[in-house]
Amino acid sequence: MKKYLLVVAIFAFCSLSSSAQEIRFNAYSSFMFADQFDSYWDAGNNYYYNGKLEEGLQWGGGFEYMVNDMLGIEVSYLRQDTNSPTRYRYVVGPDQFTNFDLGLNYIMVAPTRYFRAPGSPVEGFVGMMGGMLIASLNNPDNGHKNTVTKLAWGIKGGGIYWASDRMGVKLQAELMSAVQSVGGGFYFGTGGGGAGLSSYSSIYQFGLGGGLVFKLK
Repeated sequence: MKKYLLVVAIFAFCSLSSSAQEIRFNAYSSFMFADQFDSYWDAGNNYYYNGKLEEGLQWGGGFEYMVNDMLGIEVSYLRQDTNSPTRYRYVVGPDQFTNFDLGLNYIMVAPTRYFRAPGSPVEGFVGMMGGMLIASLNNPDNGHKNTVTKLAWGIKGGGIYWASDRMGVKLQAELMSAVQSVGGGFYFGTGGGGAGLSSYSSIYQFGLGGGLVFKLK
């Protein structure tokens, strides 16, 4: 499913870019702040997980088709490698704790609105993002691994300083979220038991950063 969605996104971008008046390549690097998550899924709160996504560096890039001077449509890939220290209980017994290794891969489509004063080298923007999160989790205690795909969304805003006609420096703030209410979850634990990051917890991460923008066409 995730490979199919990626192929569709690339095909859609290539179809748009065939007649584009301007294509931009955006290179990104952002600091993503930590976020807490938790879930309790029985009447006595005996089964639960509670943890956080640690802060870390997010990097990636995207190709953007400029429909006109005020509207762009971008297809982007963003990656963050982080840890998720989590305390949980899935079976009768003591609490368990694991510091999971977590890889977050966002594939997003983002319509973006631009605004710029005549003659100014500074271009502001706001945009929305929609797509999917492919998250890979590894339990270092027992070597168990799992990968899930979730719907994802985000918002962003900031500005670009155009140092030349072809290259600009971008600064932006962003909020990324995974929609946990759709699909399955992570399953992890020791031995044959595990705990599930089920459909009752959402992930929100705020980031600050930027990158470089290059006009290709």
